[in-house]
Amino acid sequence: MTVLPDDGLSLAAEFPDATHEQWQHLVEGVLRKSGKEVSGAAAEDALSTTLEDGLRTRPLYTARDDAPDPGLPGFAPYVRGSRPEGNTAGGWDVRQRHTALTEGAPLADLENGGTSLWLVLGEGGIPVDGLGRALEGVYLDLAPVVLDAGRDTERAAEALLGLYADNGVDAGAVRGNLGGDPLGYEARTGTRLDLAPYTALAARCAGQYPGLRALTVDALPYHEAGGSAAQELGASLATGVAYLRELTEAGLDVEQAAGQLEFRYAATADQFLTIAKLRAARRLWARVAEVCGAPGAQVQHAVTSPVMMARRDPWVNMLRTTVATLAAGVGGADSVTVLPFDHALGLPDAFSRRIARNTSTILIEESHLARVIDPAGGSWYVERLTDELARAAWEFFRSIERDGGQAAVLRSGRLRTDLATTWAERSKKLAKRREPITGVSEFPLLAEKPVEREPAPEPPSGGLPRVRRDEAYEELRARSDAHLAATGARPRIFLATIGPAAAYTARATFAANLFQAGGIEPVSEGRFEDSGATEAVLCSSDALYAEQGAQAAESLRAAGARHLFLAGRGEHAGIDSYVFAGCDAVAVLSATLDRMGVS
Repeated sequence: MTVLPDDGLSLAAEFPDATHEQWQHLVEGVLRKSGKEVSGAAAEDALSTTLEDGLRTRPLYTARDDAPDPGLPGFAPYVRGSRPEGNTAGGWDVRQRHTALTEGAPLADLENGGTSLWLVLGEGGIPVDGLGRALEGVYLDLAPVVLDAGRDTERAAEALLGLYADNGVDAGAVRGNLGGDPLGYEARTGTRLDLAPYTALAARCAGQYPGLRALTVDALPYHEAGGSAAQELGASLATGVAYLRELTEAGLDVEQAAGQLEFRYAATADQFLTIAKLRAARRLWARVAEVCGAPGAQVQHAVTSPVMMARRDPWVNMLRTTVATLAAGVGGADSVTVLPFDHALGLPDAFSRRIARNTSTILIEESHLARVIDPAGGSWYVERLTDELARAAWEFFRSIERDGGQAAVLRSGRLRTDLATTWAERSKKLAKRREPITGVSEFPLLAEKPVEREPAPEPPSGGLPRVRRDEAYEELRARSDAHLAATGARPRIFLATIGPAAAYTARATFAANLFQAGGIEPVSEGRFEDSGATEAVLCSSDALYAEQGAQAAESLRAAGARHLFLAGRGEHAGIDSYVFAGCDAVAVLSATLDRMGVS
């Protein structure tokens, strides 16, 4: 550590120390100007943001926002990372996912930045008998392989172990995971699997392949069903505990059993929540391992969230996955999979796979993100969020255990109900654009040509649903597309502006953005009669609405407008509906398409 000389100079010498109370007083003044008379802690609460799981993000964090001691990197409770050196040795494991037998694609990934492979086999993926072709040319003693084969796990595992033997790979050099996850498969499909083959694989790995794990605790089914971060963590803990029980009953000791598990979590574009989630997951599993008598760090595989991937303007997904990957790296994930930007559209092409690989490469090699151990450590905000999320997740885990464990809550339907309730609340925010989706609910581009890809294999289904943030808007846009194909034109709405540009531009832009999110083309030039629209929206200032709104509405009615919107709030003569920030955009757009006969 460099010690600066005591030269009598201080960076803050001319500034008096500010107190928390002084800051609150300034906040009160700002709120008072906006018409809110609040003081003290209430003023701070007024600027707070409510998150899922009962969490709140406050506007200011200081040393007063204490959290439990996170320990040191590589030591319990592993909040700051599973290894003392973090990812500084060479970055995280860049794990590329493959669901189809594309000749040479796995090898190309490894030769151009990937460091391990995640192969989806069986239903919804590569045929099990095609595993050898998929791994053709791959040095199996260098590249870890992770399988994801569902009900075909046992057959896929035998095929992979056979390849290791045929290629003369020493058992001690084998790295990866056989991917057994019977509870995860049940969550996906509703089909129960016998656990005995999975425990047998785990015993075999523990005895013969010290670098190979047999089981994956995949939390993606709960994330993709609309679950919150705490629900995702709680369900993963309950699944991990269930596997520990099965493995120890099958004869493995606790340390061996825990060593057979790898945990998979979603990384989203909410970077701080993702960082906190991965840190909280390690803390929670450290507690479980401690109670079981096998203290050790959780092995984490982070995957950029499928829920956040949009089908319209898919190029924006590159930005989402970049933020999510950064969060996964900062959060201390051992391996990271970046889903290609066209993941939601079908099979990724070579370009999208290259962008996905390079996302991690840029963050590791050019941004030097992995050179710092726990970059978020010491942040009052992150430490407090980690603690609050860990507590919420622990409560959800305990509630699952009280109801009989992970298998029981899956089979009773209780978990489905919990996740659906969370998603219903989030859907309201999406519908009101409180949670914006760039390129979909905000700044959509109707003229953009759709990106087309070969269909991907259908993934297993029948259990928990798979949701997407864009699904409500995608349905609206699909209606518009069908109308365009049938008639040669999209449904239109006329923007009737009043007064000078300074008076109407903000609201006209808002209205155009909103209606385009539903596939409705805004028309602002010329007269209503020539626009091809049947409905119109008045756009101007409140003052001009009061002066000229009624007359403008009357003129539009006379010109044939069947329904009139006004951009803003209030009560105005001749207006049928109002659109404003926070209105239910999905309901407005759906009703508008209904009136226009767009089915």
